[in-house]
Amino acid sequence: MLTNRPHLFTSESVSEGHPDKVCDQVSDTVLDLFLKADPSARVACESLVTTNHLTIAGEVSTQKDVSVEQIEKSAREVIKNIGYNHEDVGFDAQTAEVKILLHSQSSDIAMGVTGDGLHKEEGAGDQGLMFGFAINETEDYMPMPIYFSHLILKELARKRHDKSMPFLRPDAKSQVTVRYDNGKAVGIDTIVVSTQHSPDIDHKKLSEAVIEEVVKKVIPLDFLKNCRYFINPTGQFIIGGPHGDCGLTGRKIIVDTYGGFARHGGGAFSGKDPSKVDRSAAYMMRYIAKNIVASGAAALCELQVAYAIGVAQPVSVLVNTFGTAKIAEEKIEKIVKEKLDLSPKGIRDKLNLRHLSYLPTASYGHFGRKEPNFTWEKLDIVELFK
Repeated sequence: MLTNRPHLFTSESVSEGHPDKVCDQVSDTVLDLFLKADPSARVACESLVTTNHLTIAGEVSTQKDVSVEQIEKSAREVIKNIGYNHEDVGFDAQTAEVKILLHSQSSDIAMGVTGDGLHKEEGAGDQGLMFGFAINETEDYMPMPIYFSHLILKELARKRHDKSMPFLRPDAKSQVTVRYDNGKAVGIDTIVVSTQHSPDIDHKKLSEAVIEEVVKKVIPLDFLKNCRYFINPTGQFIIGGPHGDCGLTGRKIIVDTYGGFARHGGGAFSGKDPSKVDRSAAYMMRYIAKNIVASGAAALCELQVAYAIGVAQPVSVLVNTFGTAKIAEEKIEKIVKEKLDLSPKGIRDKLNLRHLSYLPTASYGHFGRKEPNFTWEKLDIVELFK
């Protein structure tokens, strides 16, 4: 938990057009293709982008193949939908070189997942530790710095797509610094937005548009009193996207989760099917933490879980409410262990993870979302903790 003394905390988000996020979206698009063809497919897909180039690599195990042509077509489509469909930005959905290097999953890994290993049951796809977190300072039980960072970029993207701000281009970053006093958010100290733009917009006009038409539309004005703004603080941001910076899948894991407000196990999400507990268990921990906080049992809650490859049940589960619990943490922990199935299969079935579209998760965060596809955001086990 953050200190109770007056302090500042900062989180950042990046847009759908950020090079790393382009890769996350391509990887989850490939995952969606395989899961649609075969819901039991196991996929670990990574992507790399640079100037007018995309490489897709990784391991797949499936009963129904997806053609290279389908993969390439879908990858180009998602890049086009992001907004990279002009050759003058150095990365174009139609002309970019696409290289696909997918191969079969290692049989040594597969035997632990299929139940052919030592433990004769469906186990975790890898060892590792995962965290989930929730806090009651926003309506979606997310930390305020990352919550507002996402909202700014989602509104910026909306303005770009509906052409009400036609000078915007896909690559963008936001950063929000929140003032805290006695553990409570009391206002926003600083907002930084860097957005790619066309050459024909001057800095002053861009800054005014971002502040007035984006920031002030999504953040309560009471929080913006005495706020400092840094909009494109270098002066211009014309060269961006994969042409300006190489991108890789899984390089924005803090953006994907809680903006550094809570701990992270280190595993990325995008491109991984639900047998990979890096993804599925992190979703489950968020689900449990959110229901605990929504029940009123605690003001904030962090869960850690850890697995051994090929073993179904976790090797450890920890509930931490940072002293805010209204009932004993040991009791909450006991409920989690006894009432909820934390095996990979139990998580998958509870959250329906074999039958979702994962592409929507690959930009603007995996948590704090209201869309029905985000099954781990449901508040349907609140009564367990009341």
